[in-house]
Amino acid sequence: MQGWASCATAAVGFVVCLVAWQRGGGTVSLPWVPSLDLRLSFAFDGLAALYSLLATGVGVLVFAYGTRYLRQHLVEDDRPLAERRRFWPWMALFAAAMVGLATATDLVLVFVFFDLTAVCSYFLIGFDRERRAARTAALTALLVTIVPAVALLAGAVLLYSTYGTFSIPELVATVEPGTTTTVAGLLIAVAALAKSAQVPLHFWLPRAMEAPTPVSAYLHSAAMVAAGVLVLGRVHPLLARSEVVLTVLLVVGLTSVAVGGVLALGRDELKQVLAYSTISQYGYVVTLYGMVGAAAAGAAAFYVVVHAVAKSALFLSAGAVTTATGEDRLSRLGGLGRRMPVLAAATGVAAATLAALPLTGGFFSDELFFAAAKEHGPVLTVASVLAAALTFAYIGRYWIRLFLGPLATAPAALSPVLLVPVVVLALVAVAAGVVPSPITTLAEGAGAVSHAAPVTLSPAYHLDLRATNVMALAAWALGGLLLAAAGLRDRASRLVATAGDRLGPRRAYTASVIGLRRVSERLHDWETRDLRSSIAAVLVPAGALAAAAFAATPVARAFTVGPIAGADWLVLPLLVLVGVATLVAARTRERLGIVLALAAVGFGLAAVYALRAAPDVALVAVLVETMLTLVFLAALGRLPGTEPRREHGRRRGQRWRDPLIATVSGLGAFVVIWGYLSEPREAPSVAAEQIRLAPAAHGQDVVTVIVADFRGLDTLGEITVLLIAAIGVATLLGRGRLW
Repeated sequence: MQGWASCATAAVGFVVCLVAWQRGGGTVSLPWVPSLDLRLSFAFDGLAALYSLLATGVGVLVFAYGTRYLRQHLVEDDRPLAERRRFWPWMALFAAAMVGLATATDLVLVFVFFDLTAVCSYFLIGFDRERRAARTAALTALLVTIVPAVALLAGAVLLYSTYGTFSIPELVATVEPGTTTTVAGLLIAVAALAKSAQVPLHFWLPRAMEAPTPVSAYLHSAAMVAAGVLVLGRVHPLLARSEVVLTVLLVVGLTSVAVGGVLALGRDELKQVLAYSTISQYGYVVTLYGMVGAAAAGAAAFYVVVHAVAKSALFLSAGAVTTATGEDRLSRLGGLGRRMPVLAAATGVAAATLAALPLTGGFFSDELFFAAAKEHGPVLTVASVLAAALTFAYIGRYWIRLFLGPLATAPAALSPVLLVPVVVLALVAVAAGVVPSPITTLAEGAGAVSHAAPVTLSPAYHLDLRATNVMALAAWALGGLLLAAAGLRDRASRLVATAGDRLGPRRAYTASVIGLRRVSERLHDWETRDLRSSIAAVLVPAGALAAAAFAATPVARAFTVGPIAGADWLVLPLLVLVGVATLVAARTRERLGIVLALAAVGFGLAAVYALRAAPDVALVAVLVETMLTLVFLAALGRLPGTEPRREHGRRRGQRWRDPLIATVSGLGAFVVIWGYLSEPREAPSVAAEQIRLAPAAHGQDVVTVIVADFRGLDTLGEITVLLIAAIGVATLLGRGRLW
């Protein structure tokens, strides 16, 4: 029921988004964190409509498909059906996160939804957590997409520090070309390109094919990977103000088209072919965003819709074939067209859409792509034709190897639930090729947001030799030749794959993860070796950071040493006493001596508080020290009379360890305390405001009001922790044991 409930929720979301689009959309802006100038700002504009309708519309079909697929998947793996509860909430949350990301117009809000999609994908890719490959793939996808996402936040903060706002529309209106814009644009682009699996951060996507097919069909064709180009489209008016950023987009996009396409030519596993195809296809969109112009912005939006429809159908088809045959490799399949004609036809339409054949939406997407490339010179014109030829070759190889030729593996009967979504998506692809106006209108609205100006598209069939038609014919001819030259095609693909395995980013990523794990293990072993190491793991970094901060802060003539006068002559001896008692507590081995030395430290500081006109603090210190001393003495009375045997001698290196740790941590604490007490903040204290607001909180005791009202949530958390600890202690004591 959870699957169908998710499907129904997506259907309702699709209808709501459709109605909102037809009524012209709207904006919402509510305070979120006013002190940081953060707002919950959403706009249902053309770009939001395109991606929201895509996320909910494709979601309906994929969720319906998943209701049957997931059940069979769990049964085949001999797993309980109750595990579906770990699947559908994440799918539904992912759909909601995509809609939120599509409509967000505040950079920090974009970052939140951007990361939320990564978290959802982690649990969905790793759904088959019993398999090591699935867990590794999930972690890889999380790290590669969420770590660069920090760059997005850094870019947002950089823009805020210069222009004083996180609002994208306000930034579009005020940002000027310059170093700040370039750096911020590059940071945002890195996060978006990693999410869209663009070279060199593309290697996570093929690994993510360990996920169940509905996840691949939804996240890795219409949703998660689309989130990257969605962010590019949303902030493109900012990116367009830097030639460096646009050049990076062009280079990365064309490289991704080539690398993904060539690798797709030689892959054997069904979903791997489609994964590398996705890398290549989104390279088209990134390239279009690098071109700049109304034609490129509109073509990018149109391409996203057509690709999502076709690629979702292909992923669902691959899952249906694997379910029916038990095989997932092209080398073990073939001839399925005679046994599964409906699936073969629907998959053929989806493949023809990617290959940009007439009577499919893909024809118009490539027509717009060619037209935009032609406006930017011969280099991009030739590159666009070669890209289309690659697509024609690898998707043609995929469909031919799967459905033509002799039958290799006999398929079982296929449930209609696994077939109907593929057919519906194929019909949508054909409808886009016959009546493209709905998608055209949607793409124009989205393109207008990315271009920050009106965009007009006019896809149509023209029976003449205009440039775009000639480019399409050339692409089909080259693709056909590449498809026929099997030996050359396979050798080129193997060569690129081998080079990537030896020198590619995946190798560097793996080595980095292994190295970090080894460092972590060594640090953990050292930290947990004994109590002193655990304490040093806290004190040494704290002292080093304090020293670094002090060294980086200009302190010339900031501190002066004043004269000793009045009560200072009494305070200084007390501080000396506290210092001596501290050394005694650290050095003595006698239990009673340690307790008495600690008591001397506490009572000495209490006396200092009293001399410094803080009698209330001194009284509290005396009470606390008296109570702790009595507790320690009572505990000592319950311990065995003999002292524990001491270890004689020290391991090599330990003679200097403790003094070094003490010096670093002590100097760090001294620097912090001295700096704070010597140069207090110039900003006014909050004490006066808290005293003024105390009556409004229905209290006369300011301390009580602070604890119960101003810090009520913190106090509640502290009380909860104490309550849980008390329950645990009571439970252990009730069992008559302390473990």
